[in-house]
Amino acid sequence: MAMSYLMNTYARQPVAFVRGEGVWLWDEAGDKYLDALAGVAVNGLGHAHPRLAAALCEQARTLIHTSNIYEIRRQEQLAQRLCQISGMDKAFFCNSGCEANEAAIKLARLYGHQKGITTPTIIVMEKAFHGRTMATLTATGSRKVQAGFEPLLMGFARVPYNDVEAVRQVAEHNHDVVAILVEPVQGEGGIKIPDAEYLLALRKICDDKGWLLMLDEVQTGIGRTGTWFGFQHSDLLPDVMALAKGLGSGMPIGACLARGAAADVFKPGNHGSTFGGNLLACTAGLTTLQVMEDEGLLANATRIGGEILSGLRQELDGVAGVKQIRGLGMMIGIELDRPCGELVKLALAQRLLINVTADNVVRLVPPLVMNSAEAAQLVAVLAPLVRSFLGRAV
Repeated sequence: MAMSYLMNTYARQPVAFVRGEGVWLWDEAGDKYLDALAGVAVNGLGHAHPRLAAALCEQARTLIHTSNIYEIRRQEQLAQRLCQISGMDKAFFCNSGCEANEAAIKLARLYGHQKGITTPTIIVMEKAFHGRTMATLTATGSRKVQAGFEPLLMGFARVPYNDVEAVRQVAEHNHDVVAILVEPVQGEGGIKIPDAEYLLALRKICDDKGWLLMLDEVQTGIGRTGTWFGFQHSDLLPDVMALAKGLGSGMPIGACLARGAAADVFKPGNHGSTFGGNLLACTAGLTTLQVMEDEGLLANATRIGGEILSGLRQELDGVAGVKQIRGLGMMIGIELDRPCGELVKLALAQRLLINVTADNVVRLVPPLVMNSAEAAQLVAVLAPLVRSFLGRAV
């Protein structure tokens, strides 16, 4: 099989999809699946959105790539739009979430060196996920991701997520700290939503200490939680923000946004990307943002996410083994009291696409275009599967 020519880096499910429309996918046999994973929080517009497809086709017929040696108008337009909706000042474009976080880490280190700190340190969180490059897997709080890739990088101090006092303790004893890197909601960590005042408290610490508050919005950004960005549920602005996933609706694109002094840290030669911000990717980004605005997808994410959350809570209330059902917008987790990776295959057999993260959390990140009937179908299929799975003898 052709599969034998691929490196063994993924535990793939035994299905290949050939067509999509909205929240639906069709496999090679013509079977239809409800997609509650959206390419892992990527396909916010669903599959084969006609406006996105038309824009990409038109751009591909015109020009795809010229490189950052030259001015790129689409890139300038996307940077302007992202800064307008986020309150940030400047953007750097790359190709993925780990690249966006890598840019943020480099920016923080350069920021520290420019302040005379020879060993700049970034505070990161337990159970965080920031990527798989050497810097981002070091920042990631998972031994499973890090194992075998030692020696890891220096310059990171790890504390528990949602623990402000732990950050204050590091601040007292480590005078090389220059930034905090944190997810507004931990995605890979199990859809963990912090206390309402958590980010505000981190913002104050950063202001008091002259640190950068850097938010990894790779999964929470671009409408996933019901606002353009996860931080917009609080009254604050970050200094640096990493984006990817939903920004291109399936086209590879990442962005590192910065504000204030952080926006002017990089100079020519400090950082770059061959493909970053090319015409095709930026067309995807611009079209995604415009369609989301025109179709009211932020409000839809809040409404439909609420319907899914409410439906799951109603169906699974009191079920032994269900520890918590939590969510924000279209980012929902069902935490069980045991590993539940088997549910992915059980759902696949029922033509439903889900994911399990942190070993025991069912993660739902459906396309933002999902409607009420589709949300009800998701609950109707998933809830009995969870009950059946938990009802088995341990």
